[in-house]
Amino acid sequence: MSLPFSDHCTPLVGSPDELTYLLTYLREKRDAEKWSYIEIRPRDSVVTGDTPFEKSKSFYFHKLDLRPSFDEIFQNFHRDCVQRKIERAARERLTYEEGTSDSLLTKFYRLLVMTRRRHGLPAQPVDWFRNILACVGDKAKIRVASQDGHPVAGILTLRHKHVLVYKYGCSDRRFSNLGGTQLLLWNAIQEAKSDQLSVFDMGRSECDNAGLVAFKDRWGAARTDLVYLRYPVRHSHRVAEASRSRISKYVWSHVPSGVLAAAGRALYRHMG
Repeated sequence: MSLPFSDHCTPLVGSPDELTYLLTYLREKRDAEKWSYIEIRPRDSVVTGDTPFEKSKSFYFHKLDLRPSFDEIFQNFHRDCVQRKIERAARERLTYEEGTSDSLLTKFYRLLVMTRRRHGLPAQPVDWFRNILACVGDKAKIRVASQDGHPVAGILTLRHKHVLVYKYGCSDRRFSNLGGTQLLLWNAIQEAKSDQLSVFDMGRSECDNAGLVAFKDRWGAARTDLVYLRYPVRHSHRVAEASRSRISKYVWSHVPSGVLAAAGRALYRHMG
């Protein structure tokens, strides 16, 4: 099993035959144990052979190559939407903080609750982030941008081998014109390159989320398809699931912050 809430995790096999054997075994195990389903989330296309795994969901995946020079990376950013926002953040004298302290987590979490309500989703419990910081240690980092002491944007990054992962992002939309998120991402990219990492993983995006996809495209990140495979696939339930999703997003976008956080504590362990 991969770590929970992983956007992607390619099966650890050395050949198509091994993959077919693994998926066949999982199918038999699922039938015997009466599991609801099995899902795999490979980064690259995989050969499923004669197994009944089918495409269940599709996303876009973005990653930024950190091997070019700092100047080359910066010049590949969209002029208006990224470069000028970074410059605006400097003019506005936004302050930058990074680390794993409780005070930083508090600032980050307040911004996260705002963002999750905006997206119509329950907020992850704050203990989820405390556990990440405790388990991952210095491989995790919270980054917060503020104006006059008021937090305006936050991100959480994870580091693994040669990759820095942009895992969570949040902001106060009232201050989005100040370039806080752009400042945080640029600082993270510069740090990763200085530490000789080679990839900045910007994560998955839903294909119909045009705004998020365009945001990541503007950083010069390469976009590829990320396809999840599932057994069994319940095609007939997809319309009903989409309808429930729209209703739930409406509900979560209109509840108080305290209710949103409490719902996350109760529900998040059943998601992902």
